[in-house]
Amino acid sequence: MSPITEWAAALMNPSPVALIIAILVALSIPIFLHSIVFRASGLTTLPSILLLGPSGSGKTSLLTLFERGTNPADTHTSQSPIAVECHLPVGATATSDKYRSVNDPTANSTYKKFLLIDTPGHGKLRHHALDNLTNPQNLKGIIFVADAATLSAGDEGLRQTADYLHDVLLLLQKRMESKNKAAKKLRDIPVLIAANKMDLFTALPAALVKSTLEAEITKIRTSRSKRLLDSGIGIEDDAENDDWLGEIGSKEFKFSQMEEFDVLVEVAGGKVAGGDGPAVDKWWKWVSERL
Repeated sequence: MSPITEWAAALMNPSPVALIIAILVALSIPIFLHSIVFRASGLTTLPSILLLGPSGSGKTSLLTLFERGTNPADTHTSQSPIAVECHLPVGATATSDKYRSVNDPTANSTYKKFLLIDTPGHGKLRHHALDNLTNPQNLKGIIFVADAATLSAGDEGLRQTADYLHDVLLLLQKRMESKNKAAKKLRDIPVLIAANKMDLFTALPAALVKSTLEAEITKIRTSRSKRLLDSGIGIEDDAENDDWLGEIGSKEFKFSQMEEFDVLVEVAGGKVAGGDGPAVDKWWKWVSERL
């Protein structure tokens, strides 16, 4: 028999081994394609909001409130990142649902759900927060929680809060030149400074929180620049390394300077728990506008 005839005969009369191989191939191809498609689609990844801020500012309490919808119980200082699945409260509409019909069966699906990621605020554990910024997973915004009752001039809480916020904003500013592709994809990153504990007598109003933090960050920026000059690095070198936060050479730092780097910073007051005063309605509204 010729080789062609032999091949034709083998195809018409397959052996048991060939039949088993064919069945395995037929079953494995759909499974393989299914896994590839779902991995690439990203449909299973919920939008995420990152919680940052110094220890004691109220991040974990806010996480509990957003997750359960009730006033949180006593919390403890976070030692590691915590991610929980939350959903917008009744009556809040996500931006992606703005023009969606109320009769659309998908209107109340994953569009209103999001991941809220709490990060430790202690100085030695803040690398967890920075890791989430350099390796974002569908990040839609950052909530930086600040204790408005500890932001008076000369208060150590003001220095710690402004120093942490300076580092976060500088990292967001640097992301455009980052070699990390995931970080470079971040565009129009909104930052909400949630001025917490507004029910306390010593709490500063939101407008004063904004101006006080801007003034303190100006001092931090100047102090760090002076240390560079003392070490022999000129302001030009500092600018080239992109270690100057905001507008190069500006005497005063303003949050509006971050818009040049696609970072929109807003300040809104509220309280997670306590007596009279604004609650978290403005914070919920900010979150819904990012989903």
